[in-house]
Amino acid sequence: MSELYDIEVTTLDGQKKDLHDLEGKVALIVNTASKCGFTPQYEGLEKLHAKYADQGLVVLGFPCNQFGAQEPGSAEEISGFCQKNYGVSFPMHEKIEVNGDGTHPVYSFLKGEKPGFLGTEKIKWNFTKFLVDKQGKVVKRYAPTTKPEAIAGDIEKLL
Repeated sequence: MSELYDIEVTTLDGQKKDLHDLEGKVALIVNTASKCGFTPQYEGLEKLHAKYADQGLVVLGFPCNQFGAQEPGSAEEISGFCQKNYGVSFPMHEKIEVNGDGTHPVYSFLKGEKPGFLGTEKIKWNFTKFLVDKQGKVVKRYAPTTKPEAIAGDIEKLL
């Protein structure tokens, strides 16, 4: 069993839970922001969620304000923005840190399992994506510039 499943997260509506519900599913985990040039990727993430959720894909969004202060809102503001502008129905979580001393355990795990370019663990920007297989193994890390639709083939191989 993967360490990922034991990590506790908090949803945007304040509910605490662990990630055991990901067991046996493919997950795409993304650090998000509402005021970023990559924010339109919410649309592609929602399309992936809609297309593959019944086959076992879970998209998880983790808002982060560490890059250019591009996620300044409260949980309610983030939720409202995602719903109104992109119809986001995949699970969104409380705002977290993905780098530094306050790095959330989810991102400590993801970065440790799949370092970025030149072996660095640091997240470079919003909308860095991690693809996790049904056993909780991090299969691939994608740059912020990788559009969600470009990941569909990799998702299909894991489903």
